Amino acid sequence: MDDKRKLDGRHRATVEKIFRHPGGHNIQWHDVLSLLESVGSVSEGHEGRFTVTLGPETETLVAPPGSDIDEQQVVDLRRMLRGAGITPESI
Repeated sequence: MDDKRKLDGRHRATVEKIFRHPGGHNIQWHDVLSLLESVGSVSEGHEGRFTVTLGPETETLVAPPGSDIDEQQVVDLRRMLRGAGITPESI
């Protein structure tokens, strides 16, 4: 996949935030969801659950109660993005 072609400026900024921020503050769920839809496969289930396939990994993510993702989601997203070869250096 050519990530540079698929990722717009907002998506690149979201990747950079995910890898830069230690605690996931100010990373909005709708930006994460848009990024994941751009680079992987996302299907919405019941009660705010999203099944995301990115590279070799499939994970179920739960939409946060507020607008920002939490620390564990940042950890999970970093792992998934790295596994798919998507890092700030690769985009």
